Amino acid sequence: MEPRVNLSKSDPAAYAALLAMNKAASDSADAAGIDPKLRELLKVRASQINGCTYCLRMHTRDALELGESTDRLAVVSAWADSEYFTAVERAALALCESITMVSVDHVPHGVYTMARAVLSDDQISAVAWLSAAINMFNRVAIASRYPVKP
Repeated sequence: MEPRVNLSKSDPAAYAALLAMNKAASDSADAAGIDPKLRELLKVRASQINGCTYCLRMHTRDALELGESTDRLAVVSAWADSEYFTAVERAALALCESITMVSVDHVPHGVYTMARAVLSDDQISAVAWLSAAINMFNRVAIASRYPVKP
């Protein structure tokens, strides 16, 4: 495969801004009470949708280190068809998926209504910012073709 420009190294200032945005999103998630394991599940799910192998491996490992179960990680791509996830997790996953696929469905009212039923405004905001951050990281890693070796 032809080497690509590593975007995180070619423009350190832009990448630092992305890291700062991600830190702010994480801080907001902390303040809103979003469980760290749920944050990793959101990152895994967005990375699955985007096909980002690099971020998938990273956030799967991070989730496991936080104590997430292999069963839940194995079925997160089909979360809507399983009984593994709480109402809060389901709403956050639905919102994250819609934000990730914004060009397809523009975050439909039904998804937002589902989120409003179980998430506070601060939690909705945190999930949205976490989703935006992981989607940006996915795009940087995919465009740069970050290597993923065993």
